[in-house]
Amino acid sequence: MNRLLHSWRVALAAGLLLAAATARADHEDDTYKNLEVFARVLSYVENNYVERVDNRKLMHGAIKGMLETLDPHTLFMPPEVFKEMKIDTSGEFGGLGVEIARKGDSIVVVAAVEDTPAARAGLRPGDEILRIDDENTHGQDLAWAHQRLRGPAGRRVLLTIMREGFNAPREIAIIRDHIRIVSVEGALYGGIGHVKVKNFQDRTDLYLRRELDRLRTLNGGKELRGLVLDLRNNPGGLLDQAVAVSDRFLPGNLPIVSTRGRDGRNATEERSKDRDTEANYPLVVLVNAGSASASEIVAGALQDHGRAVLLGTQTFGKGSVQTVIELEDGSGLKLTIARYYTPKGRSIQERGITPDFSVPDDPGGKPGRETREKDLERHFKAEPVVSSPEHAPSPRALPANLKPWDVAAKLKDPPLKVALEYLHGVAGAEARTPAPAGASER
Repeated sequence: MNRLLHSWRVALAAGLLLAAATARADHEDDTYKNLEVFARVLSYVENNYVERVDNRKLMHGAIKGMLETLDPHTLFMPPEVFKEMKIDTSGEFGGLGVEIARKGDSIVVVAAVEDTPAARAGLRPGDEILRIDDENTHGQDLAWAHQRLRGPAGRRVLLTIMREGFNAPREIAIIRDHIRIVSVEGALYGGIGHVKVKNFQDRTDLYLRRELDRLRTLNGGKELRGLVLDLRNNPGGLLDQAVAVSDRFLPGNLPIVSTRGRDGRNATEERSKDRDTEANYPLVVLVNAGSASASEIVAGALQDHGRAVLLGTQTFGKGSVQTVIELEDGSGLKLTIARYYTPKGRSIQERGITPDFSVPDDPGGKPGRETREKDLERHFKAEPVVSSPEHAPSPRALPANLKPWDVAAKLKDPPLKVALEYLHGVAGAEARTPAPAGASER
């Protein structure tokens, strides 16, 4: 602890000396004057506070306070929280399986990952978590909340939830489980595949390829008549896996996503490769308010290139890129460094992706109050619209000739049912249309 404090003081002193020698611009002078103020406050607290202070806690608190003036996705993670974050991307951890965000001083649910304790307990997007066990969540940060939601499998956590329509908060007891998120699952409906991608973690694209091959085997070795790619309540994950999944459905050398940071820094463009591309069967992508980040990259790329029809509700709207930096003491910094853009230059930040056809998750229910990026405190504002109108489609009503399909008749998932009926109609129409001379099937 003393060594950490000493190192910090040395670094601060070096910075102040460097400032004295090189600072010429007014804003640089202001920066180092503020550092002097900070150092003085730290000294007063250390020497005069009524009780002995924990220096590590002081410095971590100062870092958190600094980052809380930035966007809600820039976070400082103490060593124990950073360790858990690294475990997350492997898809195995002890907890509930819920994605959360901070909205004002409240902690709210973004999505409950399918087939996890949170989903089985009925947590919904937009639920406000008032208490975790006996601790009030008001004003707490996300790292604090994550740490308390996680824990050994088999142990109970008691959540106090407030939801639109509740007369009073309700307590929900959930048993933590050892979460092994199988990121891709599928089923076959009359030759049409349904693949659910739950999040984007290590090897998601590999699992997707295996699942598509499994569905082809179930289909008697024949190509699929169509595919529903289900990204509902998928909170995102690894950018490279979002690019790989998009690439799987696009021919070679097409833009998938680009990023641009401050003053042109961190500018990148990811393009598709001309290998392992799926056949050009009809494709529907399902999205909703829980589809965020990496999910929006996939949905936006497939929509912009006309490869898929999007069906569902407006997505979350997280259009920023974070880099994760491991610090010397085992803590971590997740820092927003750029915005990302779809192939046609659309920024998803705050707006989200607009589906081609609007189909609510519960057509008979009242419109929900799902939390989206635009509801989060300190979120980046949307950039001015500079693209042409066709780059930002408005949702349309479903085709009038959409007919019921007996294979999907018993499904209790309205958007999936509509997607399968849509694809069945499209596949049937294509089968009845003679191919032009010289055409070949992919």
